Amino acid sequence: MNRRTLLAATGSMAALLGLPWLRGDAARAAERFEIEKTPEQWKQQLTPMQYYILREEGTERPFSSPLLKEKRKGTFACAGCELPLFSSDTKYDSGTGWPSFWQPLPNAIGERRDSTLGMVRTEVHCRRCGGHLGHVFDDGPKPTGLRYCIDGFALNFVPATSDAS
Repeated sequence: MNRRTLLAATGSMAALLGLPWLRGDAARAAERFEIEKTPEQWKQQLTPMQYYILREEGTERPFSSPLLKEKRKGTFACAGCELPLFSSDTKYDSGTGWPSFWQPLPNAIGERRDSTLGMVRTEVHCRRCGGHLGHVFDDGPKPTGLRYCIDGFALNFVPATSDAS
């Protein structure tokens, strides 16, 4: 293979990966959620990092989220719409560098097939606003065997309130 052939093949692959119908953007655009806002409205509400993750399906650097070491009792909610997503009771240290949970709260998340980056994964998003949260894998602990690998900047932590009077 000569240099020209290699460059042409690389350019063709890059062009194909950029086509929305190959990435599934058309299907994502057709989804409807309870809370829908324009990109400008989301940008006013979210920090740049939150917008990048929740609205552009980006990811944070591993070990960069302050929520990675959060150990208090409470709930992890969507940073976009405050829907409770995960209980602290299901959080565990997976060693991956992202907050991990073995189970979401009922009716909290949606899933879709993600075939970006040359692999097939299951992407998870907030079922109310559609904000991208991360991915779910089948290498988690019992009882579910699942690992919800979640971008910490897509979440807000709400500490449990004390019932002491």
